[in-house]
Amino acid sequence: MTDLTRRRVIAGLGAACAGAVWPALGSAAKGDAAWPARPVNFIVPFPPGGPVDTTARLSTQPMAQRWSEPAVVDNKSGAGGIVGAQFAAKAAPDGYNFFFASIHHAVLPSLRGGLSYDITTDFAPVGMAALFPIVVVVHAGLPVHDIEGLIAYAREHPGKLSYGSSGTGGGTHLAGELFCSMTGVKMQHVPYRGSAPAMQDLLGGQVQVMFADGPSAMPHLNGGKLRALGVGNPEPSALFPGVPTVAAAGVPDYEAYSWSGILAPRGTPAAAITRLNADLVRVLNDPATARAMLAAGAEPRAGTPDEFGAFLRAEIDKWGKVIKTAGIKLESGA
Repeated sequence: MTDLTRRRVIAGLGAACAGAVWPALGSAAKGDAAWPARPVNFIVPFPPGGPVDTTARLSTQPMAQRWSEPAVVDNKSGAGGIVGAQFAAKAAPDGYNFFFASIHHAVLPSLRGGLSYDITTDFAPVGMAALFPIVVVVHAGLPVHDIEGLIAYAREHPGKLSYGSSGTGGGTHLAGELFCSMTGVKMQHVPYRGSAPAMQDLLGGQVQVMFADGPSAMPHLNGGKLRALGVGNPEPSALFPGVPTVAAAGVPDYEAYSWSGILAPRGTPAAAITRLNADLVRVLNDPATARAMLAAGAEPRAGTPDEFGAFLRAEIDKWGKVIKTAGIKLESGA
């Protein structure tokens, strides 16, 4: 999706939602007659145009139309999501500051030491927003057509296969490490600086496998150069019709995907969290929002604050074990 198309989609969503009136839940911050009584700030720890930023804009714009108050997306990028998280942790817990966290924030505690914030204790969960599928793709020249075939080939040719990723410690790297640990196969990891160069080398045959984020893989699957073997989702993905889950295709219990969800600084009034979650769930369940997110490569995922909190803790534990088992370390300054 181009920037122009994305802006048109967001504008269309806003127009479609205009005029809808939701009852105020009551005071969320001391002195407010109703929440929200002024602009609501959503801190996004990545640059504009990426999947988390796009999800933030597609989900908050319809809420702003219903609130008749602006939803301000504030991009605070840097250090793989750390800069934004640090900023959000120190933001006023007044019900007007929120944070779009991602899988990066579940991984960082195990990859880096000395973080100035704790993603579980310095924040309160609001709700899940979106899931970004990771799909196992292979170069068309590789003589495998399903997950079981990939496992068999890797076992028969130990050390011959390599898989590219968007970078050490990223979601596409960890998805590959999880696959190798659960199947016992050996594949060489080749890190790149982003998904685009990794995908180019996969298309060129320099690497044979990639646990790719959905948007980078989709344009190439219909051209015959790549073959999709499975998605890491817990259930089949609408973005990849006919492609089974990796779990169903031969690796039971395998799940690997990126995601985003909303957190609030610790101490944020419960009424603001409750109201924002309710509004978020309604927006994510709206067909117009769902279509826009799917067009951007994201799947809307609604849930309660408690569900998101439990999910976040489980992700931290899961990927921490993968990182420890694989001995993954970030280079100095990475």
